[in-house]
Amino acid sequence: MNDDIIVEMTGVCKTFYQKQRSERLADVLRNLFYPQTREVKALSEIDLCIRRGEIVAYAGPNGAGKSTTIKLLSGMLSPESGRVRVLGMDPVLERVRYVGRIGVLFGQRTELWNDHAVAVSYDWKRVVWEIPRDRYDRMLGVVREMLGLNEFFNTMARELSLGQRMRADLGLALLHEPEVLFLDEPTLGLDVLAKRKMLQFIKQINRERRVTVMVTSHDMSELEQLAGRIVMISKGSIAYDGGFQRLRREFSDRRILLLETEIESAPVLDGATWVSTEGRRHTYHFDAAVTDVANLLLLASEQMRITDVETHRAPIDDVIADIYEHWQRDGKSATR
Repeated sequence: MNDDIIVEMTGVCKTFYQKQRSERLADVLRNLFYPQTREVKALSEIDLCIRRGEIVAYAGPNGAGKSTTIKLLSGMLSPESGRVRVLGMDPVLERVRYVGRIGVLFGQRTELWNDHAVAVSYDWKRVVWEIPRDRYDRMLGVVREMLGLNEFFNTMARELSLGQRMRADLGLALLHEPEVLFLDEPTLGLDVLAKRKMLQFIKQINRERRVTVMVTSHDMSELEQLAGRIVMISKGSIAYDGGFQRLRREFSDRRILLLETEIESAPVLDGATWVSTEGRRHTYHFDAAVTDVANLLLLASEQMRITDVETHRAPIDDVIADIYEHWQRDGKSATR
């Protein structure tokens, strides 16, 4: 294995089987002795490589297979077929040695002891994971300062706000100095300020310590701030793997045009979709790959006097939502 490749998945498949039960009372016995099952293909022939020091965003709609991938990479699940290697190890077969070199954070779960102070959970990890005292003290100082844990380090976990709990969980995941960090919805439910602190910290440990990061989120603008590369999964298969800029170019260079006119009527613009009008301000959407903004302004000025113009890219969340709708409508994934 190339030492520069940290995460490697080759031909990975994972299928789950869900029991189905009839709603009719007459079928109770049949459900008990002859339950029907539904096959759910969570992942199909996944090929993925992540190099040392990368931050990779992993995105997809609900049920696409994001969390299943993270669980496979963290050793919580084993693949049905295919090969999974992280740091050259099999996450399941070499689990004891493996977990000492990775960090995992699930936004919907916590490793903190609910009825104990945060400090107790941290010291528990030091003892159970057999982290050398000098190494523990060094990393504890780093995470307490960088994540702002001092203000609540001796507070019971059940009394923490969601933002404080997430920061404490991230610090706990970093105590043993992992080389790879898997983050599944790490900013779930956080307010704007807490999100900013979390993102800044992730970028800092990546930059200063070369920690390789794979992160999932439903907030695309958040992922765009973090990562230069995004891997998109649709119906269990990788549909796109590349940069955010190429994603915009290939799928939709969607722009927003704001026009302010002397009158309240909105000009009719071929090549742009009118969205709304507030007073004399009119909002349009258009695809810059198809329509030249100069032509739109010429059309508008032929109909009335323009007093102000503003144009900018559509939020990445809107672009991604359009892509998901396209994939679902066509019943297939995009070309990588």
